[in-house]
Amino acid sequence: MTQQISRREFTQTAAFAGAAALAGRQSLAVADEQPLKIGGRAKSCIFLWMGGGMCHVDTFDPKQIGDPKTRKAGSAYPSIPTAIKDVRVCEHLPLTANLLDRSVVMRSLNHPLASEHAAPTNLFKTGRPTSGTIVYPSLGSIISHELGPQQPGVPAYLVMGYPSVTRGPGFLGAKHSYIYLTDTESGPNGLKRPADVTDVRQRRRVETLAKLRKRYLKRTGNDRKVANYDQSIVASLKLAGPKFTRVFDLGREPATLRERYGNEFGQRCLLARRLVQAGVRFIDVSYNLNFVNGTGWDTHREGQVNQHGLIQGLDQALSALIEDLEQQKLLDETLVVLATEFGRPPEFDGGGGRGHHSKAFTTLFFGGGLKTGQAVGATDDTGKKIVERPISLADWHATIHTAMGVDPSKELYAGERPVPITDHGRPITEVFV
Repeated sequence: MTQQISRREFTQTAAFAGAAALAGRQSLAVADEQPLKIGGRAKSCIFLWMGGGMCHVDTFDPKQIGDPKTRKAGSAYPSIPTAIKDVRVCEHLPLTANLLDRSVVMRSLNHPLASEHAAPTNLFKTGRPTSGTIVYPSLGSIISHELGPQQPGVPAYLVMGYPSVTRGPGFLGAKHSYIYLTDTESGPNGLKRPADVTDVRQRRRVETLAKLRKRYLKRTGNDRKVANYDQSIVASLKLAGPKFTRVFDLGREPATLRERYGNEFGQRCLLARRLVQAGVRFIDVSYNLNFVNGTGWDTHREGQVNQHGLIQGLDQALSALIEDLEQQKLLDETLVVLATEFGRPPEFDGGGGRGHHSKAFTTLFFGGGLKTGQAVGATDDTGKKIVERPISLADWHATIHTAMGVDPSKELYAGERPVPITDHGRPITEVFV
């Protein structure tokens, strides 16, 4: 016999069921939003920047061989096996291939910006698109703010390459900006004393400057920008001493080791290792300013033809850095990141080069206490589309912060405005032990 229920009873029951279902969904949503309790062991980060757009299908995600003459899509070079089972790389990366088990190969990075270089570079360095109302801090400046240097008397953040707003401190202020250099032989120009300035003259200058700063600070009261700038002056005066500037003397390293690192980019990588040993927390290392293939990683026309020279230089420098860090027992606590603003499509253009492609490309993490020896994500047979585990830049940034022991969900403040460290990114759990 079918039981009859009133309209009121039906409405009450339906309302209760709906509320219960909604509560269940909300509980799941809250659970999903909880930060993951994982952490890394990295004490420092060497960020290797392949500015221009390193082609993933010609380096770390090889596919079938293509042909620029017939416009056949595909990789420019044959592939070789690596120290990770079933993971192959370009034939011009044999030294790195043997060390790839020290890495996590991330083959499914993606973002929506590919029309030009500036915007995706800013996106990579800051983790956010450019805003008209706020200047976001770079990854290095956030690490400086959260962790500071490992040792007193050294900067937290150093850039090898020309300065730019994408590497800057944004709303965190001058205190968390970077020391920069463009020449590994001479060190940072801003820390060098002119040859005719003796110790006595330098001391008088410092004393006079201190008096002027004190007066100005008194007049400006609690101006945060002035206070930050004053703190930067104090820090720079300490850095100009002989103890820190000795770090830039690569002549202290064995000649055989310097030769092992190779070209100018390799010497920058060697200096990065020395800076890690000195206690610098975050080192941003750009590839050579002198393009060995004519265009750098922006492989249009002749840049594509001579790209193998660029890849070979990377192979020598990167493998030397990983081996050196390992021999110095620093690799497990140093996160080495290899990144670029986007990849390149498998198709060749009319000039024989490649265009821009940000829908699928590769970056790598080495060391840092991560669960290495694996590839995360995958692309299709041509390297054009992601078919497994898409990785957003927000999650990529969150992974770096987590590896460094920084909470990626923490909020910073631009004045009174709260700004999460990442753009709601969540760490990639597969890379943590």
